[in-house]
Amino acid sequence: MIIDLEHFIESERPYWDELDKLSKKFGEQRHELPVENAKRLHYLYERASSDLNKLMTFSSEPDTRAYLEALVARAYSVVHAGRDRGRRFRPLYWFCNTFPIAFRRHIAAFWFTLTVTMTGVGFGWFAVQLDPEAKAVLLPFGHGNMDANERVAREEKAEGYEPGAGAQATFSAFLMQNNIRVSFNALAFGALWGVGTIILLFYNGIVMGGICFDYITAGQTKFLLAWLLPHGSIELPAIFLAGQAGLVLGGAVIGWGRRVSLRMRLREVAPDLLSIIGGVCVMLVWAGIIEAYLSQKHGAGIYDLKIAFGTVELIALIALLTFGGRGKEQESATD
Repeated sequence: MIIDLEHFIESERPYWDELDKLSKKFGEQRHELPVENAKRLHYLYERASSDLNKLMTFSSEPDTRAYLEALVARAYSVVHAGRDRGRRFRPLYWFCNTFPIAFRRHIAAFWFTLTVTMTGVGFGWFAVQLDPEAKAVLLPFGHGNMDANERVAREEKAEGYEPGAGAQATFSAFLMQNNIRVSFNALAFGALWGVGTIILLFYNGIVMGGICFDYITAGQTKFLLAWLLPHGSIELPAIFLAGQAGLVLGGAVIGWGRRVSLRMRLREVAPDLLSIIGGVCVMLVWAGIIEAYLSQKHGAGIYDLKIAFGTVELIALIALLTFGGRGKEQESATD
C-alpha cells in the first residue's frame, strides 16, 4: 500500500533505472548472464512488478504507470528469453568453454589427483624394482606373467595381422565401457569423503609405475611410448579429471566447516561435476576408438608416427583445458 506517492516514486526510481539499464544491456548482447547479474536482474524485475501492481490503484500517474508497464514487459522478455537459451544444449560450445572453465575452477583438486597418482607410480616402480616377484601380483591383464621383450617380439611379429572391422569395433566399445566405468567409480567413490577416490587413483598409479619400470628397464621405452601415447594422452588425463571430480564431491560432502547444508553444498558443485564428468566421457570415447584402431598396431615403421600423434593430442588437450572459455571468464568478470 502506497501512503506517499511522490516519495514512493522517488525511492523506487533508482531501481527502475537500474532494471532498464540491465534489461537493455543483456537483451542486446544475447549471451548467458553471470550468476550474480542474473540474480540482480530477477530481483529488480520482481520489485518493478510489485511496484506496478501497487500503482494500478492510482489514476493520477498514467505516464509513470505506462513507463513501468513497458519496463516490466521488456524485463520479462529478457528474463524468459535467457531461460530458453539456457535450455538449448550446444555440445561444441559446452566442450570448448563450459567444460574447461569447470576444470579450472577446481584446479587444486586436479593437482592433488595428479600428486596421488604419481605417488602411486613411484610406489609401483620401486616395488617391482625391489621385488621382481611383486610384478605378478601388482600388474593386471597378464603383464605380471609376461616378459616385456617377449611381448614386444610377439606384437611386432603379428604386425601384419589385421582383425576385421567388427572385431575392432567390439574391442573399441569394450574399452570405452571399461574406462567410463572406472571414471564413474572415481567420481562416485568421492562420496566416501574422497577416500575411495584417493585409493583408486593410488592403485592405478601403482599399475602404471610397475608397467613403466618393466618396459623401460627392458629397453623397450620406444615401444611403450608408441603403445601408450596415442590413447593414453587422452585416457590418463580423463581418469585424472574423474578423480578431480571425485575429490570435489568429497570436499562438498565434508563441508570443511562451512555452515551450509549438505544439500546446498552438493547443489553448488553439481553443475561443475556434470561438466567435468561429461568431458571425461567424450575423452574416453575418443581414447577407446584410438586404442582399438591405432594403439594396437605395432611395428618399427609406425612407432614414430604413433608417438607424434599422441604428442599432438596431448598438446591439444592441454591447450583446451588451459585456454578454453577464457574469453567467457573475462567477460563474466567485467560484467
